[in-house]
Amino acid sequence: MPLAISPLSPRFGAEISGVDITRPLDAETQAAIRAAQDEWGVTVWRDTRLDDAGHVAFSRIFGHVELAPVHKGKPPRFAHPELFDASNIDADGRIIDNELRRLINAGNRLWHIDSSYMKVRSAQALLLCHEAPPPGISAPTLFADTRSAYEDLPQSMKERLEGLRARHCYFYSRMKAGYPTTEEELDAMPHAVQPVVMEHKASGRRGLYLGAHARDIVGLSREEGRALIDELNAHATQDKYVIAVEYCAGDMSIWDNLCTMHRAGDFDDTAWRRDMRRTTIREAGVVAPDDHFTQMFAASRRAAEEQASAK
Repeated sequence: MPLAISPLSPRFGAEISGVDITRPLDAETQAAIRAAQDEWGVTVWRDTRLDDAGHVAFSRIFGHVELAPVHKGKPPRFAHPELFDASNIDADGRIIDNELRRLINAGNRLWHIDSSYMKVRSAQALLLCHEAPPPGISAPTLFADTRSAYEDLPQSMKERLEGLRARHCYFYSRMKAGYPTTEEELDAMPHAVQPVVMEHKASGRRGLYLGAHARDIVGLSREEGRALIDELNAHATQDKYVIAVEYCAGDMSIWDNLCTMHRAGDFDDTAWRRDMRRTTIREAGVVAPDDHFTQMFAASRRAAEEQASAK
């Protein structure tokens, strides 16, 4: 049965239906799903009925599924090591009551690209809702179309950006969200250098590759580089490039980090449980150790963050 595709905006985002993704999919259907993802950048799947094992299995049609980082003193909530925990609850299902953890998670409410601070970039991310706040309580994910944003730039700006590279750091975004970190501490943490303009090979289009992890621009003063990053992030996240996805239990969004930015919507995470689990696909053709997320976070940890993670 062919996919049913309902666009969420003229150039970006679509709801997909017409196929049961809890069952094994033939090669033709898998190819159609990947093609839809490449075209629309974000796809939304309602009432998937996926459990953790099915979530991981479906993710494999996009490529190599990464292992989530293992944090010292914090046992994972899930039996499947591929599942990243994007929830506000602990292993006992209680809403997290830890101010430093909240400050770390607050960085997710800034526009960002997953893993842009890693030398091994992430492509698709598959975020599955297991529990959402009750009806009437908005807790969306917002997505921005970085391909259309780049295409709409003036030619003079495109020429200015050609060949520029940005340095990305995970805790820079956390510092911007209020986590207690200094520039000097950031200097000692891992960074990844990424092109400001990314070619999205699957679609043949180009897009901006920045977000809140982008700390500065190679070859520019910190002040000039950050001003340019802020200008481009603001351009890419204008309302005309943004869609919002709300969730009920069983709903899933898939986005391609190589052509989108996203952020968590604002909601009271001290009052409402939100159980979200994500798988992450490695950029195609890249070889790296399976524990590279664990290694990066271990190299970035501060004493305060170590203490927060253990609670």
